[in-house]
Amino acid sequence: MSGHSKWAGIKHKKAVVDAKRGQAFTRASREITIAAKEGGGNPDGNFRLRLAMQKAREINMPTDRIQNAIKRGTGELAGEKLEEVRYEGYGPAGVAVMVDAFTDNRNRTSASIRHRFSKFGGNLAESNAVGWMFARKGVITVNAGNKDPEEVGLAAIEAGADDVQGEAKSVEVTTPPQAFEKVKAALEALGVTVENAEITMQPKQTVAVGEDKAVGVLRLMESLEEDDDVQQVYANFDIPSNVLERVSAQV
Repeated sequence: MSGHSKWAGIKHKKAVVDAKRGQAFTRASREITIAAKEGGGNPDGNFRLRLAMQKAREINMPTDRIQNAIKRGTGELAGEKLEEVRYEGYGPAGVAVMVDAFTDNRNRTSASIRHRFSKFGGNLAESNAVGWMFARKGVITVNAGNKDPEEVGLAAIEAGADDVQGEAKSVEVTTPPQAFEKVKAALEALGVTVENAEITMQPKQTVAVGEDKAVGVLRLMESLEEDDDVQQVYANFDIPSNVLERVSAQV
């Protein structure tokens, strides 16, 4: 299982802790608002909104806050005027990085993102510099528990998954976005524990990062994710699991 996927799991656990500080609630709320603005306030016909609401529930976001976020998106409630912006660049070891942000002040956000890249040994690049290195995919990580990982993988493939990788009881399933919900439902029906499930920008190829550069890469990731305007950070690093576990404690 690739290092960037392991990092996604670590980030997911951190998001639950971050919710206590409110940052995760703010991000979830903004994603719901943008999704409702883009595709309407009915989750039954708006996949992006369904997924955003699911993520909000995972961090125990109150129902009234979810509904208010939807209403801001549909114009029923006043709210900040947000636009989606994507930034692309390179981190230490030549790692490709994409940053998705929602902002009401593009100049402020651009300056902050540029500073964070520079501070941690990276550089901001032109639009589309690294976007071609990523593909939009659903990624579901499960703990097989008492189930045979091969049985879990087979169920995922039968439900429409593209790929399955495993490491001990941890199984990572990759799906086309349109098959994401069906595959997730099939896995949940097996009784396995879904540890993380998201639509993400998955790298088509990865860059191996040694321990000497790993801390710098992860510090850049953390710094970008700490920006209040940033929603998601994607990267194509591959750090060995044992190194990732060791160095993530230093970040």
